[in-house]
Amino acid sequence: MAERPGEPAVEVDDNPSERAAHLLADELRRAVDTRGRASLAVSGGHTGPPMLAELARADLPWDHITIFQVDERAAPDGDPARNADALVGFPARVVLMPVTESDLEQAAASYAAELPDQLDVVHLGMGPDGHTASWPPGDPVIKRTEPVALSAEYQGHVRMTLTPPVVNGARARVVLITGPDKAPAVATWLTTSSNDLPIAHVKTTDTTVILDAAAAADLPSTAGG
Repeated sequence: MAERPGEPAVEVDDNPSERAAHLLADELRRAVDTRGRASLAVSGGHTGPPMLAELARADLPWDHITIFQVDERAAPDGDPARNADALVGFPARVVLMPVTESDLEQAAASYAAELPDQLDVVHLGMGPDGHTASWPPGDPVIKRTEPVALSAEYQGHVRMTLTPPVVNGARARVVLITGPDKAPAVATWLTTSSNDLPIAHVKTTDTTVILDAAAAADLPSTAGG
């Protein structure tokens, strides 16, 4: 059952990557100011690299910030399928998922031990089928309760992923979705009570959804505020 105690903030922006990066930077700055350190978990997908490039240019206390991965494909280092390439040279400390280990279940447990008790902010995307993180439609990973788990093979790869308790336990979430192929799933998620889409299992309070006009095309005209 998805947690929907409130509705997420929804914004439609002409430069969604820049807007998402700005929101993430605000959350990280607030965390450092409040607790002396900050943590961010980032997703892959085609929206990840441009958003990360924008974020890397932000004036932030990077020495006090740690970046984790939301999910990663089990593939060799340097494989173009990997999300890790987008984090090469990032100005913060980066903790990559150990997806090249022979025992992936043990590797997932080891990564879980690296996570803070509560992430400050999580960046998510969404696929046309409504998957987010590496929670494929119908995959039992959506029901796993340990912090990090493996999905079944999906689009050619087994995935390591943060599970819903970790994503929903973060202090904030920023969901960045672009492209016309996402519009039907966006509308289903934001305008119905259906739990069929994996993204419907993302907590909606303390969550901001950033869309481009194409991804927002099937929403009511007032959805962007």
